[in-house]
Amino acid sequence: MKKLFLYAGLLALLVAAGCKSDGDEPIPEPKPKPTPTPGTTPGTTPGTTVDTTRHITPVIPVELKKAEKVARDNAFTFDLLRAVRKHTDKTNVFISPLSVSMALNMTLNGAAGTTADEMRTALRESGYSTADINAYSRELREALLRADPKTTIGIANSIWYRQEATVKAPFIEANRTYYDAEVQALDFSSPTVVGTINGWCARKTNSKIKEIVKQVDPTTFMYLINAVYFKGAWTTRFEKKNTRNMIFQRADGSTQKVEMMNLKDTFRCASSNFCDYLEMDYGNHAFSMVIMLPKDGKTTQDVIATMDGKKWADAIQSLTLKEIHVLLPRFKAECEYPMHEHILPDMGMKLPFNPELADLSGIADVTGLFISKVIHKTFVQVDEEGTESAAVTSVDVMPTGESPIQVFTVDRPFLFVIREKSTGVILFIGEIGEI
Repeated sequence: MKKLFLYAGLLALLVAAGCKSDGDEPIPEPKPKPTPTPGTTPGTTPGTTVDTTRHITPVIPVELKKAEKVARDNAFTFDLLRAVRKHTDKTNVFISPLSVSMALNMTLNGAAGTTADEMRTALRESGYSTADINAYSRELREALLRADPKTTIGIANSIWYRQEATVKAPFIEANRTYYDAEVQALDFSSPTVVGTINGWCARKTNSKIKEIVKQVDPTTFMYLINAVYFKGAWTTRFEKKNTRNMIFQRADGSTQKVEMMNLKDTFRCASSNFCDYLEMDYGNHAFSMVIMLPKDGKTTQDVIATMDGKKWADAIQSLTLKEIHVLLPRFKAECEYPMHEHILPDMGMKLPFNPELADLSGIADVTGLFISKVIHKTFVQVDEEGTESAAVTSVDVMPTGESPIQVFTVDRPFLFVIREKSTGVILFIGEIGEI
């Protein structure tokens, strides 16, 4: 059987299958495309690569009409976080729901029947046609890429298939058209193939994720890969001279010394029964980090267990400006998750991993095509300058009267989200229990 792999954050997907039939049509050369608008990149011909990580100008407001789809995406975010937390014993968690959904939505173009239904269920996309999902994904990707000239963001997709294979033209064209996917046939027996794929990943993540493929399985049919990269400077930056050593209480109750960044300014904040929220903007205010600090007596696990799309939307809507003294530790995390083992099956996606029952006939006319692996790798680093994730906003200061300044001290486990504010789309979400 041949296999299909998928990698996200980076997310990559590996397809495997049986014997090839003789009735396949060759993949046509891509049709000429019109000159792209700012922030977009045309699809590439096989054998070429284009770096979609860039500084985007000018500022163009993100306007997406599909509010319900965004709400479902955010529901998917918290369901995915719960599933990941359930199946990892690591203290820190960091995932990109955007990357996971982009890679699986590319694959959805080749799925049919119950296989496609289960993929939509896992992605919380039930009720949407593949055409609707494709159109939304293109609109979202292009909107995010042009949202902020002061923030670097890259969203890149690629398909790598065995050079002797014949892949269906509609599958390739859909992914070129809606996901700007780079498509390339490779000699999977060549010793250079691993370096070629990993080199693409390194370029798309500013070398934060340098390896996604260790070796190519001889039964591999295709790799589908998504990479999301984000680098934003705080609108109001922390001064390094104000950073000082403080104590952070780990998730297990033990303590450690950390470098705690220190800043007094006006931020949007809110409070619920379970946690306090603090929003810190990047660049021109298009992107932000929202920190969720559990209340005394509550844990990050309590927050994860109860948080959903509606509670998140209510919290964001209730954010109000206050003068805040922020104490936030520098932190860095690198994570990897085999999502095919338990995470995606727990979310309703089982049939696509079954070599006997999966229906990925939209990719190629081969026997037994199925998803073999879904690997998710991520990186995040937060310091005085801002945030870099493989996943500079200006805060308007307003007077708050003579009341005492509220202190927001992040000295215990917390959750954080990196999002685009006008759409509400979550790019990354993480849990930090140890620095």
